This record gives sequence, C-alpha cells and structure tokens, in this order.
Amino acid sequence: MKRLLILLMLIALPCHAGSYTVHDSSDTNFAAQPDEKILFILDFSNSMTEYLHGQSKLDMMLETMRKIIPQIPAGTAIGLRVYGHRMGFSAFDACRATALISPISKNSGGNILYSLNDIKPRGMTPITYSLKQAVKNDFLGFTGKKHIILLTDGGENCDESPCTYAMELIKVRKDIKIDVIAFNIKDEDDLAQLECTSLVTSGKFYTANTAAELANSLNNSLDIKKDVEAKIFLH
Repeated sequence: MKRLLILLMLIALPCHAGSYTVHDSSDTNFAAQPDEKILFILDFSNSMTEYLHGQSKLDMMLETMRKIIPQIPAGTAIGLRVYGHRMGFSAFDACRATALISPISKNSGGNILYSLNDIKPRGMTPITYSLKQAVKNDFLGFTGKKHIILLTDGGENCDESPCTYAMELIKVRKDIKIDVIAFNIKDEDDLAQLECTSLVTSGKFYTANTAAELANSLNNSLDIKKDVEAKIFLH
C-alpha cells in the first residue's frame, strides 16, 4: 500500500531587517466542541521502552501527557484507553491486550495522570481491536461528537487493518473522528495504514520524532492554542 501523498504549499513573505521582541501572554485557548467526548488511546507496547534522543519513548509520552492534560478544561469529558500493557499467554491473548483505564467523564484529568504511573510497556500493538472496543464500549450512551486521539509508535501487528476498519466504520457512524499521532514510525506501509485511519474519519494525521513534535501534535489535535502578543521594532 503506497503512502498517501499530501502537498503542502509554503508562501514566503518578505521580511525587513530589524530587531524584534516577542512576549508570550501565556493565555491558553481550548477550542474543542462543547459536547465533544475525547478518548486518548495510548501505546504501551514493548517498543515504547526504546530510547530516542537519549530518553525512552515512554517517558517522552508521559511527560507530554502531564503537560497537556492540565490544559484541558475540567468540564470536558475525557477518557483513557491503553494497549500493549500486558504480554498475554498466547498471541491471540496479546492481540486482545487493551483496557479502558479511565472512563470518559468530566473532571477526570487527575485520574488519568495518576493511572499512567502504574502502566508499563510489555506487549504487542493491537490498534484495530482497541479502536473496536473504544467505539463499541467506551462511547456507549454518549451523544454528540466523539474524538479519538491515537498515539502509537508502530503499526498494527495483530493481523488486522485499522484502515479497513475505519472505512467500514464511516459507513455506519458519522459521529466519530480519529486523530492519529505516528510517533517515530519509519515503515511506509504502517504510516499509510495509520494515515488512512485518520483521513477517512475526517481526522488529522501527525508524525512526531521529538518531544516537541509530540507536544505540538497533541496540542493541534486538541486545538489548544496560546495567545502570543508580539512587539516588533523594524529599522
């Protein structure tokens, strides 16, 4: 499966020589829809123990979540599902290793952060099964828009296709979008599958290879923006 191609057009603006100063007002805007339910699905497969830029990918993810979660207003309904957090007694069992750690609810940010402290990367990457469980169970009883943010450092390795599942999903559900953050993934087929999963559900697709890129991806997915007040002095 060939990688989907997205063309980005860059517009160069003329800039005059001079000095400038920028002041960050530190005001944070959260622009999610008021009735939107948000579910994080995080990768705790064994590969998250690998090091990237002198730090484990797990620690990079956890540190980023600790920064992002407090920026989400307490009145926003959010939840957490993980996968790969156990090995399983067989390959079949390992490919069912997903769990809802914190049900979707308001004022749940603290519980999500607390729960993350006890989860260790161990197993495989059952992305499709995790998405199926999220759609079938985690959003049960909720109305309005539903937003999944999937963060993974690898492609599906349980003989399923998240892209195929997403294409079947949109035939019967129009209320769910899936944003995908591909964290340090190089395999073109894996990237294509994940990109398809997001785009067919009208979600966003991001690639991240550093802690800063990971934070930017989550900020953009959640539509969190900081107001910046700039003062520019030109000669």
